[in-house]
Amino acid sequence: MPVAAQGQGPLKTLRRFVSEHSEKTPIPAVQLQPFTMDEPSTPAVHVTETRVAKAVTAEPMRVAYYVPRAQPVPLPQSTPEEEYERTEITAEPRYSGPTVSGNRAVLRNGIAYAPARAPDNVKNAIWAVNSLQHKPYIWGGGHGSFYDRGYDCSGSVSYALHYAGLLSSPLPSSDLMRYGERGRGRWITVYVRSGHTFAVIAGLRLDTTDLRDGGDVGPRWYADGRNTRGFKARHPAGW
Repeated sequence: MPVAAQGQGPLKTLRRFVSEHSEKTPIPAVQLQPFTMDEPSTPAVHVTETRVAKAVTAEPMRVAYYVPRAQPVPLPQSTPEEEYERTEITAEPRYSGPTVSGNRAVLRNGIAYAPARAPDNVKNAIWAVNSLQHKPYIWGGGHGSFYDRGYDCSGSVSYALHYAGLLSSPLPSSDLMRYGERGRGRWITVYVRSGHTFAVIAGLRLDTTDLRDGGDVGPRWYADGRNTRGFKARHPAGW
């Protein structure tokens, strides 16, 4: 028998054996691997009778949770104008002082007694001016602010009008010439000319000039009148 024919006999026998056993013997299933969140390890190798199964372990899912830190929120910066608008504006303090009956104020030892029948605003102006009786005359005093270490003539009149609730900021004599209405008022009259001004409030004269001794002495009350020639009379509307 030729050599090729001799080798084909055992080969046919092996093929028949494999074919018969493959039909009768099922191929074992690959074992599933459990899911894990642990770090991946070296893949396990399982050896069966007919095949090698390599279990591939899935790399665990990683989810990063970012919790932002609380950041300080800067407060909005405001301008000086806005800061002023937010500032609560309080009313001027109410003064108290002596009163007398009737409609005319009375001067005693340099202190003015407000008439009981005068409106509260007029009384407050009189009592407020009483606090200036020892202030000196300072040119321009009382114009930068109602509160000053000294006062000139228009600064003194502006102070009285302010505490009567009739003026929001100090005025020079030139502006007082156009203040309010023309003529004398019932309770308050402002007399103004170029270079000087004074007021008559409830019958008393508020002036910085001492006519008896002469010179500017500062805001004072006087019971006597003064020549008003050359002065313009103005009064707050309604007063």
